[in-house]
Amino acid sequence: MDPGDIGEPKDGLGESTRALRAGLPEPVQFQPPFPGPVFTSHYHLAGDPTGPYTYGRDENPTWSLLERATAELESPADPRAQALVFGSGMAAVSAVLFSQLRTGDAVVLPSDGYQALPLVREQLTAYGIEVRTAPTGGGAQRDLLDGARLLWLETPSNPGLDVCDIRALAEAAHAHGVLVAVDNTLATPLGQRPLDLGADFAVAAATKGLTGHGDLLLGYVTSRDAALLEPVRRWRKIVGAIPGPMEAWLAHRSLATLELRHARQCANALALAEALSARAEVSGLRYPGLPDDPSYAIAVRQMRRFGSVVSFTLGSRARAERFLAALRLVDEATSFGGVRSTAERRGRWGGDAVAEGFIRFSVGAEDPQDLVRDVLRALEVSSA
Repeated sequence: MDPGDIGEPKDGLGESTRALRAGLPEPVQFQPPFPGPVFTSHYHLAGDPTGPYTYGRDENPTWSLLERATAELESPADPRAQALVFGSGMAAVSAVLFSQLRTGDAVVLPSDGYQALPLVREQLTAYGIEVRTAPTGGGAQRDLLDGARLLWLETPSNPGLDVCDIRALAEAAHAHGVLVAVDNTLATPLGQRPLDLGADFAVAAATKGLTGHGDLLLGYVTSRDAALLEPVRRWRKIVGAIPGPMEAWLAHRSLATLELRHARQCANALALAEALSARAEVSGLRYPGLPDDPSYAIAVRQMRRFGSVVSFTLGSRARAERFLAALRLVDEATSFGGVRSTAERRGRWGGDAVAEGFIRFSVGAEDPQDLVRDVLRALEVSSA
């Protein structure tokens, strides 16, 4: 079956129900419904190592439950889906890129993607891999597919929030024999399911919206093709890019509130974007859920929700810094997707092609009227 032909799950479960029960083991009399983390470096292992757990760097029961849960969320309609968890989002990104590419291969990367991608590009180039780049919006990736091995998409892009058509690009890539990986960090599997749209890999930093509490680092890779996933698993073993059992347990525990958090944060993000759209001092406002956003037409076709991040520009670095300092309910911090709103002047890192007054705003789960009031007040205070 072609992944793009797979429709909605046939179990009839809603998103909250699925998130609450994803990855849980079968009930066992007198045992807890959600097992605690397993802390071990080794297992009892007599004879040939044929069982599911042999060594702590390779397998852990706590990982297994989280991996099952992640696969169920990213691909609830297809039982072939499998997931691998990693110690961070970049560990997951690197595992796909460096396990699938060899010297002489070519890869297509977004020119406007996550800040660490230029570092990845340098390393790929050092290994003799040709790196081609194109912006997320506009479909320019199609022109770079000939002879490539892998197309890497990030949609919505971070921090610019451009959106590309996953299904159309996946079809074009596969026609050229090119694999497709999609960074699904910003959307989360409740907002977008790349595997359903034809991608070979869905990759994400679970650090962000999936776990949503800003208290752990974690990444994952999902695929419906076990053969494609096996080199990724081998790469994890070689470099030891594994999560701790406590982090994996906390991540799985966080899934119980994923739908509640995500629904509230996305609704709040839209409310904030609408409020900002009426402000004359705000320019370059981007949120895929706004009907006048350049990405809206594509976003409504492939996204169930539009995410919790809003980006915009104030006039200058000084103005942006005054605005951030005036906020009372919003922490000035990097990262995104948490239940507490955060914002930052993204240009302070120097790695993104953004204006000095560009702000990436991660919308939390506060009462929307309180958040919007705080932002509007900070705009007024910072105008002086």
